[in-house]
Amino acid sequence: ERSALMAIFHLSTVPMSRAEGRSAVAAAAYRSGSELVDERTGQVFDYTRKGGVMSAEIVTPEGVPVPERSALWNAAEAAERRKDSRIAREWRGALPVELDEDQRRTVAHRWAQEYADRYGVAVDVAIHAPDKAGDDRNFHVHMLATTRKINASGELGEKAAIELGNKDRAKAGIPGTTQEEMIDLRARWAEITNEELERSGHSQ
Repeated sequence: ERSALMAIFHLSTVPMSRAEGRSAVAAAAYRSGSELVDERTGQVFDYTRKGGVMSAEIVTPEGVPVPERSALWNAAEAAERRKDSRIAREWRGALPVELDEDQRRTVAHRWAQEYADRYGVAVDVAIHAPDKAGDDRNFHVHMLATTRKINASGELGEKAAIELGNKDRAKAGIPGTTQEEMIDLRARWAEITNEELERSGHSQ
């Protein structure tokens, strides 16, 4: 019998770097199933025919208006000057099949809102259905976060604390290490998922 615990603790993160030829605009278009133009390169990324996108919404820190997807990710690209710049950070989490669509959305949005508030960044939250060719229980979420803080005008400023190396964190007086924060964030994902499972009558 499949345990819900299989899904609960899966939360992984991958930084996206321009050095790898990545585009934050392309990533956002693909994950949200939309069409976006990368203003830096002129490339058009049209994923409007991509199936399986159940919802795609942008979460911002409390008090910050939600920007348009195109404006947000083009701003993220424009903010980075270097060829090896980190342009975005993706978090990918498994969502329990035991929850319904609204409950899965609640898990993803609760975590993304806490992340946005904690680091002052915007997070593009795209919930995907299982791939047709894969495991039909594999509901998951792609959460694409800006690496820079967003202000009330929608402008991106300094790098978020989660993006700083430990030496830079120490210089800035930020306690702990980035690795410790990653562990904390994964633990929080498990807590939120468990809370929603309990609320829906699927306690462990």
